[in-house]
This record gives sequence, C-alpha cells and structure tokens, in this order.
Amino acid sequence: MQQSHDFYQKRRFIIRLGKALHKLGSTASRLEDNLLSIAHFLDIRASFMITPTALTFILSDDEDEQQYNHIVRVNPGDIDLGSLARIDELVDELISGERTLDEALERLTEVRNKPAPYGTFLSFIAFGASSGAFSMLMMTSWHDVFWSTILGWVTFLCVFWAERSRRVSDLLEPFAAIIASLLASGISMIDPSINIPMVILSSIIVFIPGLSLTVGLSELAARHLMSGTARIMDSIMMLFKLYFGAVLGMALGNLIWGIAVYVPPETMPVWTSWLAVTTLSASLVILFKVRLKDAPWGMISGYIAFGVSIWASHYLGVALGAFVGAFALGLYSNLFSRVMNLPSSIVRILGLVVLVPGSKVYIGLNSAVSGQHMLNVPDLGSQTFLIFMSLVAGLIFSNALLPHVKTL
Repeated sequence: MQQSHDFYQKRRFIIRLGKALHKLGSTASRLEDNLLSIAHFLDIRASFMITPTALTFILSDDEDEQQYNHIVRVNPGDIDLGSLARIDELVDELISGERTLDEALERLTEVRNKPAPYGTFLSFIAFGASSGAFSMLMMTSWHDVFWSTILGWVTFLCVFWAERSRRVSDLLEPFAAIIASLLASGISMIDPSINIPMVILSSIIVFIPGLSLTVGLSELAARHLMSGTARIMDSIMMLFKLYFGAVLGMALGNLIWGIAVYVPPETMPVWTSWLAVTTLSASLVILFKVRLKDAPWGMISGYIAFGVSIWASHYLGVALGAFVGAFALGLYSNLFSRVMNLPSSIVRILGLVVLVPGSKVYIGLNSAVSGQHMLNVPDLGSQTFLIFMSLVAGLIFSNALLPHVKTL
C-alpha cells in the first residue's frame, strides 16, 4: 500500500512539474531532459513526448509493477523566467533533501499561483518602451520612435482587454495590428515624416514570433521534429494574421484619412542603438517577469549578444556576425548557469531576442506581397534565413564547447 502511495505522489509531482514548466514556455528538448532527470532521481521509469499543444507522460515504477499514462491537451506557454528560476530552485531543494516530496508539491502550487511580479502599470510602460526601442534599433527617426511608443501602449490596451474578453482574445493579434495601422495612417496626416509600415511593425513587435521561429529551428536541429514543426507553423500563421491586420488597417486608414505625402526626416545617430538595446533589455525584464536579482545578468546578455554580433559583422558579414553573437551569448549563459546554479535560459532568452530577425521576416513578407520596401535591405530573404541558422548553430557550438549543467 505504501509503495502504491509513493508511486502516486511521484507521478503526481512529475506531471504537475511538466505542466508548470510547459506553461512557462520551456522548449520540448529541454523540458523532456529535465523531466527525465527528475524521474531518474525518483526511481521512476519514464518516457515523454512534448509538443506546444500536448503533453504525454508514460510512467512506471522501477519494477514495472505499476504503470500510468497521462495525455493532456494544453495551450502554448508564455515565457515567465522568474517562475522558471523558482521552480528550478525547488527541484534542487528536493534533490538535496531540503524538501520532502509533499513540501515540493505545495511549493510548486505556490509558484504557479504567484501573481505577476511587476504589475499592470510597469507592463504598460514596458510595452511602449519595447516598441520605441525596436524602432530606435532600426535606425529610422525620432518621429518613428515617439509614435511607436504611443502605439505600443495602445497595443497593451488591446492585450489588457483580451485578458478579460474571450472574443477579443481569439482575434487579438490581427485586431491589434488593425488598430495600430489605422492610427498610424491617421498620425501620418499630422506628422508626414513617419515611416508608416515601420511604426506599425514597431507597435506590434511583441507579437512578432522571431524567438518562436528560432526555438522551432533549434528543436528541429535537436531532432524534436513534431514540436519544432508545430512551433514553426504556429509562428508563420501568427505572421500571416499580423500582416493581414496591418494591410486591412492601412487600407481602412487610407479610406478614412487619405494618403499623406511622405517627408523624409533626419536619420538617427549610431550611438542610439546602444540606448535602444538598454531600453529593450529593461523592457524584456518586465515582459518576461525576470526576478530583480537576475535582471542585471539578463541585461548584460543583451549587450554581449548585440555588441559581439555588431563587431563580428564588420569582418564576417551580418549573418555570420549573428553566429558569433549567438556563440558568445551561449557561452555567457552557460557560464551564468554554472556560477549562479540557475537555468541558462534565464539570460539566454533575453539576449536572443536582441538577435532574432523575426522583424525581417515580416519586412520580407511585406516586400513579397506588396512590392514595397520598408527598409533598404538587399537580399532580405536569404539574409534572414542565414541569420536564423547562424543563431541555431551558434548556440549548438557554444553548448559543445561549454556544456550547460542545467537541463532547462
């Protein structure tokens, strides 16, 4: 009877842990590795199949006398790096004997129910700041930065509404793109020096799935074919929804407001790119719910990824510069994991967002469909593909040179 209860508690913890980590946005490969290590510690034979929308657990005791299968349909998780760090510390405490299995289950429930650390107001500020920072990173103009920040706050209001309305939630991305495009078209009548497509892109940048595309390619490289394919297809559909909303909003705006004559403004100085990285990294700390004590390390990862990639691009070109930047970021994140005994993804994701070319996929989609160029970037399609592959290769090489000690 006692053996049956022990097996029940162990499988209960593993299943709850898997659901919690999936909800926090863990990748299939790292989540499966983490759950396998926990199952091994608990003397449970286990097999897992993780995809963005489904979790499959096959668990049995060490002598195969008891077996339990669990399949559950889930929604793709949102990144929460603060809760990820807390759960990792919880698992370490369980393994070291500081917590019993019952205490670990209670603590896991506490972490899952913990309220958002930064509150609505700071999230509102972060949405606008990230939109303005992206526009600044694109080296457009101060006009674009100002209006992108304002429309970033409008996008937050759409998200805030969607959290309280199921109907709005189902069409959040195209709806936000329509509103941003409609307002950007109207703003151009007041300020004709704004780059309308770039302002629209900046205002909805939080929805652009560049990180998700990179993660999907990483999962394919790790032979997690189902999860990687599903994640990439979901990202492509997200891009289509955003682009459709932007096109529809601009068409409605042209009908309502008319078409403004574009007045080219002065471009921004080079030094503003570092201000943009600082602002973007600080915004991501809030949006990804990073703990305050981990925030400085995450912001440093943004500087390393951006600085190294810019330096390397002078010698190797943009695509291979991204490889060197991702390689340096991987080394830094794995070193952070070893020194701080925390998952490397806490800082790696923050730095990776600075490098991922998801916006270029959107820009390329705009060029292919409309024939209009938002930015003068030659060979955009091939360059974007090479950057994606360079990022994946950079992380793989860094893991080979300095392996991570944590599975998450």
